[in-house]
Amino acid sequence: MDSSSFTDIFDEWTDSALEWVSDNGEFLFDYVRWVLEGLYDAILWLLELPPFYVVALVIALVGWRLVNAWFAILSGAALALCFSMGLWPETMSTLALVLTATVLALAIGIPIGIAAGFFTALDRFMEPGLDLIQTLPPYIYLLPAIALLGYGPATALIATVVVAMPPAIRLTSLGIRMTPREFIELGEASGITPAKMFFKIRLPFALPSIMAGINQSLMMAFGMVVIAGIVGSGGLGETIYGAIRTLDIATSINGAIAIVVLTMVLDRITQSAARLGAGRTS
Repeated sequence: MDSSSFTDIFDEWTDSALEWVSDNGEFLFDYVRWVLEGLYDAILWLLELPPFYVVALVIALVGWRLVNAWFAILSGAALALCFSMGLWPETMSTLALVLTATVLALAIGIPIGIAAGFFTALDRFMEPGLDLIQTLPPYIYLLPAIALLGYGPATALIATVVVAMPPAIRLTSLGIRMTPREFIELGEASGITPAKMFFKIRLPFALPSIMAGINQSLMMAFGMVVIAGIVGSGGLGETIYGAIRTLDIATSINGAIAIVVLTMVLDRITQSAARLGAGRTS
C-alpha cells in the first residue's frame, strides 16, 4: 500500500468518524453550544450594562490597587481610546470571550494540575499531550469544533479553552510539587488532616505558580480569540478578519490597537496579582 492510499483511507475514516459523532451526538452538542453561548452572553451582558466610562473606571481602580497610579491613568485612557475608535462593543465582546474561555480553562486545568502535582505518574502521562496541544497550530482546534458546534462563539470558546488549559495545568502541577519537604514533614508530625495539609501548607506555596498559570492562560486565550474571528465569534477578532478580507487597513489597525490595549491591561493586572500572592506566602 503506497502512502497516498494510506492517506486516503485515513482521511475517509476520519470523515466517517466525525460524521458519526456529529449525527449521534447532535443533542449533546446542541446542549453544549447552548450552555457555552449562554455563559458568554451573560458575561457580555454584564460588561455592556454600564456605560463605557464605568467599566474603564473600575479597571483603572483595580490597576491602581494592584499596580500603581500611573498604570491606572494609562489604562483608563487606553480604554477610552477604544471607545473613541468606535470599537467599544467589539472590545467588550472580546473581553467576554477571553474571560469566559479563561474561567472554563482554569476550572478544568487547575484541578487536573493539582492531581498531576500529587501523582508524578499522571504528570508524566500528560506531558506529551500538553506538548502536542501547545505545538499544533491553534487554528487546528477550530476545524472539529466547527463540524460539531457550527459557527459562532461556542466554537471559539471550545478552541480557546483547549489552547488556554496547558499553562494552567503545567504551572499548577509545578506549584504543588514546589512545597518544601520540611513543611510537609512538619504538618505530618503535627497530625493535621490531608485537607488541612493541602489548604494550609501546599496551596499557599503553590499560589504564586498558579497565578502565573492564570496569567499565561489569559494570554493564550487572547491570541486564540483573534484567530477565532474566522468562525464568526464576534469581537475584535471578527472585526480584524473582516477588515483584512476587504483590505480595510485602518480598521484592522484600530482593531489591533484595541487588542493590544486589552492584552497589556489584563497582563499587567494579573502579573501584579501573582506578585502580590507570592509576597503574601513568602
